[in-house]
Amino acid sequence: MAKPKKTSLFKTQGPKAESPMEKTTRIVRKMVDEEAEQRQAKINRLRKARLEREASAPAKPSR
Repeated sequence: MAKPKKTSLFKTQGPKAESPMEKTTRIVRKMVDEEAEQRQAKINRLRKARLEREASAPAKPSR
């Protein structure tokens, strides 16, 4: 019986290569997330400005 080599018993598997589709998906998700963060920041800024404007505006008389 032949002696097994140390390197042939357990081969370590390196990290799986990223496919082009996975790379595209990762990049697009990053872009969409960044756009969503920017959109939410803009909404918060505009909401704050509207609330400040409404707070400083004189109250309308009710009829």
